[in-house]
Amino acid sequence: MQSVTIGKNQAGQRLDKYLHKYMPAAGTGFLYKMLRRKNITLNGKKADGSEILKPGDEVVFFFSEETFAKFRGTVHAAEYEQAYGQLQGIQVIYEDENVLALSKPAGVLSQKTVPSDISLNEWLVGRLLERDAFSLQDLETFRPSVCNRLDRNTSGLVLCGSSLAGSQYLSQCIRERSIRKFYLTVCVGKLEREAEIGGFLVKDKKRNQVTVRREQDADGTGEAIRTAYRPLQCKDDYTLLEVELITGKPHQIRAHLAGLGHPLIGDRKYGDEHINRLLEKRFGLQYQLLHAARVVFPACDEGVGASLSRRTITAPCPKEFERIQAGLGFQ
Repeated sequence: MQSVTIGKNQAGQRLDKYLHKYMPAAGTGFLYKMLRRKNITLNGKKADGSEILKPGDEVVFFFSEETFAKFRGTVHAAEYEQAYGQLQGIQVIYEDENVLALSKPAGVLSQKTVPSDISLNEWLVGRLLERDAFSLQDLETFRPSVCNRLDRNTSGLVLCGSSLAGSQYLSQCIRERSIRKFYLTVCVGKLEREAEIGGFLVKDKKRNQVTVRREQDADGTGEAIRTAYRPLQCKDDYTLLEVELITGKPHQIRAHLAGLGHPLIGDRKYGDEHINRLLEKRFGLQYQLLHAARVVFPACDEGVGASLSRRTITAPCPKEFERIQAGLGFQ
């Protein structure tokens, strides 16, 4: 017999989801069979897996040591320690017991694209392990992670859940679009009036590219998107913009502005090749100049969100952004 007491990072989820994480090598059928036979119990009683776990609940496994070891996974710290030591330039802008706001440099992945990658996700876990804010045992059933992703070469704010409650709160806010997200960029051409624009985003997974159309296809292809922008300064043939990402789809800002004829400078995928070559020669710019500058949290009077209620979190512009901005004549 083995027993586990539920802590804060396991509470708030269904028992069956917890069991899948705790015994990753066990199949769904096996786990439900064990619940039916009372080989797995919750607080000494039979459970069906739909129960919502609370702190202090006791889950008991009536398994042999061999069976228990067969279905349990093993978590190793090396990957996280490597990421924490290797990735540089990541700043912690805000931190409480449930949420972190990090400023990611351009060039760092938010999460892995292939197993060999090192990303912000691994850096985050490595930092928590280094500071004894988390243990390897905790990682068996909950893994702190990035909740909003940025493209590799986009810099700025990334929100992370360091507890299950924090992850659930951030995910809910992002799903409901109650967190306002603002970006800074420089686009080609002059935009002199602020506007909010819509469209339908269509993905090409093979090319990892999107297109934005004014109307949805007859077959329903395309996700509705909304983007707002406010010109801050115009200089020669460039505009310094503040962009609010209202919907938040992959490559949305880049593709939406390019579709208007105002691509981001440095953008190799959606940009103007001739202008990009000139700016690379002049400034060494090799990627889109796009920075996730600030987020504004919604009002919240209780729970995880209370400490973030109406809070604005800002990530300073990278020096590279400021250098190019000044070189183009923007104040």
